[in-house]
Amino acid sequence: MRKIKLTDVGVAIYLLCAVVFFIIPIPSVLLDVMLTFNISIALIILFNVLFVKEVLDMSFFPTLLLFTTIFRISLNVSSTRLILSTGDPGNVVKTFGSFVGGGDMVIGTIVFIVLVIIQFVVINKGSERVAEVTARFTLDAMPGKQMAIDADLNTGAITDEQAKARREKIQHESSFFGAMDGATKYVKGDAIAGLIITVINIVGGTVMGMTRQGLGAQDALLEYGILTIGDGLVSQIPSLVISLSTGILVTKGSNEADFSGVLVKQLFGVPKVLFLVGGVLCFLGVTTPLNTLLFLAMGGLFLLTGYNIKKAIGVETIENEVEQTETEAEEIRRPENVVSLLKVDPIELEFGYGIIPLADVNQGGDLLDRVVMIRRQIALELGTVVPIIRLRDNIQLNPNQYIIKIKGIQVTEGEILFDHYMAMNPGYVEEEITGIPTYEPSFHLPAIWITEGQRERAESLGYTVVDPPSIIATHLTEVIRSHIAELLTRQDVQNLVNNLKESNPVIVDELTPKILGLGEIQKVLQNLLDEGISIRDLLTIFECLADHATTTRDTDVLTEYVRQGLKRAISSKYFPANEVTSIVTLDPKVEQEIMQSVKQSEQGAYITLAPDRTKIIMDSVEKEIGKLESLGKNAIIVTSPIVRMYFKKLTEDYFKNLIVVSYNEVESDVELQSVGMVTA
Repeated sequence: MRKIKLTDVGVAIYLLCAVVFFIIPIPSVLLDVMLTFNISIALIILFNVLFVKEVLDMSFFPTLLLFTTIFRISLNVSSTRLILSTGDPGNVVKTFGSFVGGGDMVIGTIVFIVLVIIQFVVINKGSERVAEVTARFTLDAMPGKQMAIDADLNTGAITDEQAKARREKIQHESSFFGAMDGATKYVKGDAIAGLIITVINIVGGTVMGMTRQGLGAQDALLEYGILTIGDGLVSQIPSLVISLSTGILVTKGSNEADFSGVLVKQLFGVPKVLFLVGGVLCFLGVTTPLNTLLFLAMGGLFLLTGYNIKKAIGVETIENEVEQTETEAEEIRRPENVVSLLKVDPIELEFGYGIIPLADVNQGGDLLDRVVMIRRQIALELGTVVPIIRLRDNIQLNPNQYIIKIKGIQVTEGEILFDHYMAMNPGYVEEEITGIPTYEPSFHLPAIWITEGQRERAESLGYTVVDPPSIIATHLTEVIRSHIAELLTRQDVQNLVNNLKESNPVIVDELTPKILGLGEIQKVLQNLLDEGISIRDLLTIFECLADHATTTRDTDVLTEYVRQGLKRAISSKYFPANEVTSIVTLDPKVEQEIMQSVKQSEQGAYITLAPDRTKIIMDSVEKEIGKLESLGKNAIIVTSPIVRMYFKKLTEDYFKNLIVVSYNEVESDVELQSVGMVTA
């Protein structure tokens, strides 16, 4: 804390001095100290910029540019005041005027003008343009970089922490180059101000020498002119150094390597180039009136340097080959790291080499972007975060084949035809088109593969036409939906609880861990996800659990209470507004029979219904939901609240897509029409 306070005080004093020097005259001795300090700061900035490895390591450079500019101008004002009032601006200004300027006003003026031209026209103009273009390109590239980070995150190439760090770096780069675009104007304005101040000093000094000291016009011009040129040089040289630093920083291409090392390696790293340069210099030294000794010596030096670099490259190549061989041998000898083999990816999409172009961004593939959209879609639809989806090619698969694994086990597969489209008949298209018969992998619907040339005609006839990436993405989405419950881990639940606690700490503190453990909450959420019920409204879910967990800790019963609390969401999901929904009901006698067969145990409730009775009930279910499907409706059975979960357990092995809801899960304004009843 003491160091931080001292640095704060130091920066404050630096800026305060700049303000004070505008107002209060300072002695020439103090001016010498400040001018020397100003030159030192400029050199420190130059060498920091030269050797820094990352541009963002100098993220405060735009602010630093403003600080040094205002400090330098304040010194200009102080030296001008001393020149005009006493004619003695101190040793530093006099030395720059007499020594650097050659003691001659004409030479000093020319040197000063040359410095201003170099800074203003060459360095600053280029730096300003580079900063402007870099800021524009950095801002334009942000969306693409963000998408690349999301793609790497979804494929498991990077972790959440690495993705967060990369996003922050992109934002900092955008802010930095945007600030640099504006900060280069400080340097430009500083050069103009220095030129104007110099002209004012010469004119004002000449007038002061003639009127106050009785000097002739020529003597006054000479005396004050040399002092003015010294003042201009002592301010323009640090300004030129900082302008050079700005140019180096905005044009620096190496982010990770040492700047000087990369520069020397790129300039002198090719022996062939040095041989050519040495040969040309020797040729010019022999065949032209140029200094023969100088050109031959310089040419010989380049030839010798080229020979040594070529020899060094050969040795380095051999060393690298030996090191690589030793590394490979060491890898073979080293015991296998078994721990790394124990990790199982939650979701994997493996594909043959023929599908690689769909996943390769450089070849125009957008499969990675679709994976990102799948995770977002599931998060919005079901309220849970899908784990990282690992994408990898597998040469053991057929070229156009892909497989989907859940926790390392293959659950489904599919095959596509690259450069083809899949056309599906919605049911009302009578005219057929030619193609390769196949089945849509997600829902196993009959379809045909067609070419690009047939696509427009198929769409005009009413066929549903999809491209290969959409087929894979849809298949992957359906697999994730059907397995999302088992993918929900305790850690995922803890993350959801932490998010809820930020806005509603009271309900979280009341429920867990006092009433329910994390595993019990996980089971309730898994039960909801297993039937496609969104857990996004976690607050309502926790409120229902807190209300009923004091009377029962049976997670199946608690799930039913939560479903009733979510009846608005369930009704909007299955029963469209302003529309009569066709459903099937359950015979009260069947409900009573099911309830009488329920047995309780320490592991939970189970049904002891006789197999023949189960078959009769399932046959009735199949018959009744067939009526709904013939009408093009969803298979929905409505039961009493007490029997819903047991009937769902009874039917889930027979009818995976059967929707079972209770009367307590239906809003009062929903209109239902029964088209049948399950009887036994």
